[in-house]
Amino acid sequence: MLNNKTVLITGGTGSFGKKFIETILDRYPEVKKIIIFSRDELKQSLLRQKYSHSDYPQLRFFIGDVRDRDRLTQACEGVNVIIHAAAIKQVDTAEYNPTECIRTNIDGAENVIHAALACGVHDVVALSTDKACAPINLYGATKLASDKLFCAANNIKGSKDIRFSVVRYGNVMGSRGSVIPLFMDKKKEGLLPITHAEMTRFNISLQDGVDLVMFALKSHLGGEIFIPKIPSYRIMDIAEAIAPKCKTKITGIRPGEKLHEEMITDSDSLNTIDLGKYYAILPSVSYTYDEAEYLEHHKAIKVPFGFKYNSETNTEWETIDSLRQLIVEHIDPNFEV
Repeated sequence: MLNNKTVLITGGTGSFGKKFIETILDRYPEVKKIIIFSRDELKQSLLRQKYSHSDYPQLRFFIGDVRDRDRLTQACEGVNVIIHAAAIKQVDTAEYNPTECIRTNIDGAENVIHAALACGVHDVVALSTDKACAPINLYGATKLASDKLFCAANNIKGSKDIRFSVVRYGNVMGSRGSVIPLFMDKKKEGLLPITHAEMTRFNISLQDGVDLVMFALKSHLGGEIFIPKIPSYRIMDIAEAIAPKCKTKITGIRPGEKLHEEMITDSDSLNTIDLGKYYAILPSVSYTYDEAEYLEHHKAIKVPFGFKYNSETNTEWETIDSLRQLIVEHIDPNFEV
């Protein structure tokens, strides 16, 4: 799929970008070029140390910001595939710096779209978040706007052979700022801060997130928001899995935070199809394909009317034991209770 292709990853020095690069090099050794586009010079320097030019001549490092359309367009010359992972992601950061979040997450998305259209790119997949579903915080609202921009971009492509789609998933296990690394660090102090004892979240590994993007690249028609079927966890189970002997303290839900996360609302169910391993929300306005064409292409069925996908009402759950196993597998192989 990616052999002999040029791939550009915005935000390519982040946790997703690094895992995606590793996966491409493993599965598609004949990839023509991988362009890592990001604004962090230090992270690019560290990544270059891991992937020396002599051993990995197909890697290119571009310093740039998705806010800068000219620089982005320059980087997209000759590119076949764009994976858009750059974003301001911290909920509290976005609440305090709303304009900066809008400029990166919304204006940056628009710049990616225009650069892709200008440079003859064939496939664009943008990363989203469960917080874009019925958003109550600015981060989620900007990602919902971004999702709408990418889905609607298929309607302005004209005769160009290009497809824009989105992937949406929940908390990535062990990602920066997430609860598991926090609890593992706080375990040393003997006290775990709990925002709310009833809180639940979706859970996905970094590799599963990468595999979802690969699935989207392979199968999308354009306009879909792909959503994985993944388990939920309870915050108190995370605490028990990591530090059963520690005390807990309820600190209260933070600004812009939900008690439970959603990825498909009952209103979304009108446009949602079941692909087996994944769901896909179809665009509400499409001048490219109709629902029957999406169903036939994906060999999918429609979800029932009123269906919703919520971390609280999910039917699949991580247990304390499975969480411990996942921590060993994905975060710390030496982890012990």
